[in-house]
Parts: sequence; structure tokens; C-alpha cells
Amino acid sequence: MRVLILGGSGQVGWELQRSLASLGEVFVAPRAALDLCDPGSVGRIMGERRPDAVVNAAAYTAVDDAETHPQQADAINHRAVDMLARLAASQGCWLVHYSSDYVFDGSGRDPFAETSPTGPLNEYGRSKLAGDEAIAASGCKHLILRTSWVHAPRGKNFVRSILKLARERDHLRVVSDQHGAPTSAELIADVTARALEQTMRNEAQSGTYHIAAAGETSWHGIARHVVTEASRLGADLKLEPEAIEAIGSADYPTPAVRPLNSRLQTKRLRDAFGLTLPDWQQGVGRTVAELVAA
Repeated sequence: MRVLILGGSGQVGWELQRSLASLGEVFVAPRAALDLCDPGSVGRIMGERRPDAVVNAAAYTAVDDAETHPQQADAINHRAVDMLARLAASQGCWLVHYSSDYVFDGSGRDPFAETSPTGPLNEYGRSKLAGDEAIAASGCKHLILRTSWVHAPRGKNFVRSILKLARERDHLRVVSDQHGAPTSAELIADVTARALEQTMRNEAQSGTYHIAAAGETSWHGIARHVVTEASRLGADLKLEPEAIEAIGSADYPTPAVRPLNSRLQTKRLRDAFGLTLPDWQQGVGRTVAELVAA
């Protein structure tokens, strides 16, 4: 199997280089040679490598910036994805693409299923939903993997930010009314490898699946867990878990509206690929341990 990774330097892309290596030949598209907005650039790389699967880990993820730069978000998360899907369809290869809990409106308390009505609240979510729809319309063999609250020891993410702030401050205010499951890039990459290997033997499994760690919490709950774990591991922190104040979203306004409910139902994924997904605490604990040891 020949696998082409786009966005190999990001949180998920970095882990994919490890997880997909057991499936065959893995090629990471060089950042300098790839312009996702240029059909010629993408077409050349796909034409040269003739991959059996393209795994697209590239995305515009600046949620707040997307409110003032919606065209940039749409260019990467929608139009480039549409082009990738049409190229994959024409070459007969698989396309694996990562989407987001932000395609939903965040209403209610029940986890969103793959078939739940969509209704993004912000420009980022709208661009991600448009990308999902473009893939489905292209007719290519695909896996759309929606996930939430991604973290890793590298890159920009909430776990790293909290640990940095915990070394600098003795008090934090963190939103407690948005609920979901922090999901490690490591878990996403491992599930991707398992799902891709199986779907390439069974095209009937092509479609959309949700990946999220088991359980649920809030941003406030994650912050307390990060500080508790880091303290247990001997990190030199100014912040105590009890000094993390719980606040509402209204008390922490952002340019982009965030969904209050980011819970994702993962039954379809677990049943299709025979998976047991670990609790979110396990993944966050591993990320914290790597960061403390660094």
C-alpha cells in the first residue's frame, strides 16, 4: 500500500507518520512543494506518487481568525478538499479526511451521531461542513473522521496552553459550560490506521465516522486534570487545581461562538472496526507526562 500524507507536520500528521508505517510505503508531501489551493501542485504530487490512499491532515484551524478571514478558511477546509476528493475519485484512491464537532450546533446534551442534523455556529464550522459535503458528493472512496478537542505534546492545543499558564500564574478562569471529550492525536492516528486497513478490504465501510475519547468533561475539567497530573509528576507549578475558577462562556467572549455540546457518539466507529476507545483522562495524562518530562 502507498499512502500520501498531507499536513504531516501537524499534531495528527506527525502521529500518522508512525501509525501508517505498518501499512506500507508512506510519503509525506513536503510543505514547500504543496499548495492546497493550487490544483496543479496537488495533482503533481498525486500523479508522481500514485497513492492507494491520501490522508489529509492539513486544515485551517484558527477558529477565531476564520470569523474575519472566512475566505481563507473556506479555501483550505472546503475548496481544497473538494479538489482532493475529485482527484481521488479520478485516480481510484481512498481519501481520509478529518472533520470536526463544530459542524453541529451544540444544542442539547446527547452526543451527536454521524446522521445528526448539522448546523455550524461559526465560519470554521461552516468551512469544515462544506468540505465534508464535497467529499460525499465526489463519489470517491473515503473516510471522513470527525473528532473533537485534539491535543498532543506538540503543536498548539489546550493541554499545552494550560500547562504553560500553570507555570506562570496562580489563578485561572476557565469555561465550564462547554462539554466534550479531549482526544489525543495519537489515538486519532492509531484509529485511522486500523480503519484504513479494514476499509481498503471492504469498500462498503466507506463513509463518515466519529472519533473521540470515551467519557466527557468541560474545559474547566481538563484544566484541573492537567494541573493535578503535572503536580503529581513533579512539575514546578504556581497554580493549584483549586485555584482554577469555573466560568460560563458568556464570561469569556470570543470572536467565534463555540458549541456548548461537543459530545460525539462513537458507536458506529467502535462497531465497524471492533474498537474500544480509552477514557479521555488516559490520553491527557500521556500528553502531560511527555510535556513534563521534556
